[in-house]
Amino acid sequence: MDRMATRAIPIRTSSVRDAVHDVAACFSEHSLLTYASAIAYRALIALVPLTLLGLALLGVFGLEDVWTDTIAPVLKDHLTQPVYSGIDFTVQQIFKTDSTPLIALSTALVIWDMTWAVNAVTQALNRIHDVEDHRSKLRRITVAVGLGIAVVACLIAATLVQSIAPALTGGALDTVLSIVRWPISILFLWAAVTLLFRYAPAEKPEMRWASIGSILVIATWLVASALFRGWVTEVANFKSATGSLTVFLLLTAYILVTSTIFLIGAELDERMRKEKPPS
Repeated sequence: MDRMATRAIPIRTSSVRDAVHDVAACFSEHSLLTYASAIAYRALIALVPLTLLGLALLGVFGLEDVWTDTIAPVLKDHLTQPVYSGIDFTVQQIFKTDSTPLIALSTALVIWDMTWAVNAVTQALNRIHDVEDHRSKLRRITVAVGLGIAVVACLIAATLVQSIAPALTGGALDTVLSIVRWPISILFLWAAVTLLFRYAPAEKPEMRWASIGSILVIATWLVASALFRGWVTEVANFKSATGSLTVFLLLTAYILVTSTIFLIGAELDERMRKEKPPS
């Protein structure tokens, strides 16, 4: 495996300031902010068909109450009545009609967008590992499509676990499921991150060096998601043009932050691997 002629920057752990400085230097050296922007762009585009796919799956599994009892009330409080009525009418039509064509189309669009996102991840991880990718074009496309499908499946599974668990039963078992759903969702997210860290780059890192970066990515994603959800449900006001624009800007920033933290986690894993003393 050919390696790029780049200078390895060790990450100091003596202080948070030094660590942040070294991570920023690594980002600059590998142009990772550019890759993070590309990943975020493709992920943002994939949100539209992914949302339609999620709604179609709710209808297929008979979980319309997730929309009626959980999602719709939040939107109703933050949207003008005409806008909410239009959205609710569209969702109800998805539930009432055959969702097979919608599932097929939205799945194809999600896979297409996620394949391009994985391609950007691959290029970024190759820069982080300082390797040239000599895999054939067919193999790179196959790996990107496979990883895109796997990542989407993990994200949908994590979302469904969060949505379905509270509606499955009641009483004491409901409390247990509400607690258990979090580690299950985190497990799906960890699987998605680990698959990308392991199989996207041309050089496959040792599995044990994927754990620290994965933990950082998932922990930061959970915090960012909680903050974004709190802002949307408690603060955001979609009834004005300014409020709607602010929500869109924050959503873009949220996805960009997630992509950036993903690459920071990969960078930390690689630096720790290179600094490991030979056995």
